[in-house]
Amino acid sequence: MKTIVVVGGGITGLSTAYYLQKTIKAQKRAAKIVLIEANDTLGGKIRTAHEGEFIMETGADSIVARKTNVAPFLEELGLQEDVVYNATGVSFIQTDGELKAIPKDAVFGIPLSLESLAKTDLVSAKGKVEALKDFYTPNETFTKEHSIGEFLEYFLGKELVEKQISPVLSGVYSGRLQDLTIASTLPYLLDYKNEYGSIIQGLSENKQRFQGTGGKKFLSFKQGVSSLIDRMEERLTDVELYKGVQAEQIEKQQDRYIVSLSNQIELEADFIVLSTLHPVAQHLLHDEWLDEDFEQLTNSSLISVYLGFDIPDSELPKDGTGFIVAEGSDLVCNACTWTSRKWEHTSEQNRLLVRLFYKSTCRDYDKLLQMTQEQLIQVARKDIEDSLGLTGTPISSDITKWHETMPNYHLKHPHIVKSLETKLAENYPNVILAGCSYYGVGIPDCILNGEQTAQRIAERL
Repeated sequence: MKTIVVVGGGITGLSTAYYLQKTIKAQKRAAKIVLIEANDTLGGKIRTAHEGEFIMETGADSIVARKTNVAPFLEELGLQEDVVYNATGVSFIQTDGELKAIPKDAVFGIPLSLESLAKTDLVSAKGKVEALKDFYTPNETFTKEHSIGEFLEYFLGKELVEKQISPVLSGVYSGRLQDLTIASTLPYLLDYKNEYGSIIQGLSENKQRFQGTGGKKFLSFKQGVSSLIDRMEERLTDVELYKGVQAEQIEKQQDRYIVSLSNQIELEADFIVLSTLHPVAQHLLHDEWLDEDFEQLTNSSLISVYLGFDIPDSELPKDGTGFIVAEGSDLVCNACTWTSRKWEHTSEQNRLLVRLFYKSTCRDYDKLLQMTQEQLIQVARKDIEDSLGLTGTPISSDITKWHETMPNYHLKHPHIVKSLETKLAENYPNVILAGCSYYGVGIPDCILNGEQTAQRIAERL
């Protein structure tokens, strides 16, 4: 009987094990599936904390609703009745000492129409005229391997990108737009430019794709995103789970592998899925030839700070759900989500709950990393006072440091991943890379990657 070892119990590893179990059952085959997770709980960067009336997501806080694999998967898990959607509202950019609204008729800050471009308060008249270049300048050079920042600036102008698009898009993809490829961010924008002759026109023609849910673009669950992890774990009835156990080494022996664990157990494996962050995979394989590629992959960092207050969230600006901080601001944080407004289930009595994000791109990140929790709370309180004028004392808080855990898909990323795949196929057949370090950072992308990985293995069994 073949043995499949999945290293890493985040959403990709869980999905791989889940779909392996499902496929093997359907095909009436025999195989042993083992899932190894170094932490005591599964989920990776998905973890819901409950404190008093507040529900706080210390990692990923939601799932993109429009991804086509999401609804069938949740139905399969029986989670449809637990689904909640984000409240719709205005998102702001904090710039020039005030909050300015991002046009509702926009995707990642990119206007969906000429009217949206004309009405924005974030861009000057000159910047708006410059953005019209998109309508009459054909694409003659850009491919999906080019920089998304250079692509957008070339057709939409520097000011619109810097003041309205970059704060949003850089926040989502944790990196400078100049260093990120079109393929790894918004590949459909190039398709729209080539098909319609204009990025804005292409978005306008496909508006239903982005606004078809009536503004409810994200979903969560009544008891938090960890509900997804808990349900998946419940369904892994034929999977051998090791939690709180670390994989320490992988050794190749003829056509099989030995996986050494921290509990002194050694597992013989026919297939290994490495769904960890890339530094862990690099350490386990310990191969200088692979190191050449692994060391070119990069991660960024994030500190998440929740503050709960004994004041109603109606104290916030009307209809707002949060803000992103533009470059040059006096605030320390990169963004702030008004969680109790955006996600009503997170505060039972509608008291104010906010989440601040401090990324490795912010000017004081190295200092913040060394701070105590109490010191970080004081920094966050100052940001809240300076941006929203609120001076109350928090009654609840949660701080999580995600240091070097957020993958960056820089310009060389696709080529590095392809090189790793080629080298593994040649020297480590049936050892497969999976997860956000390589193939996509969102929860739906990770679930899809797990499903595809399981299918590849099933075909080889």
